[in-house]
Amino acid sequence: MAITQDLNLNQVVWRDPERMGGVPCFTGTRVPVQTLIDHIESGETLDDFLDQFPSVTREQANGFLELARDQLLKCVSS
Repeated sequence: MAITQDLNLNQVVWRDPERMGGVPCFTGTRVPVQTLIDHIESGETLDDFLDQFPSVTREQANGFLELARDQLLKCVSS
């Protein structure tokens, strides 16, 4: 997919022990990536998530989902 070719993990997720106790967040924000997972698990849409967290871009959210998918597929394909 185009997004995973254009984005790498550092452009999507960051961890800084000085911010949010080192919880992985979307790069440049204080929004934990777990929040997106929780929203999807509860049946909310990506648009709902982006409306509630405007500091996260659609490109970041889609990039995270694609990177997560790719990693999961690598795990189950090995």
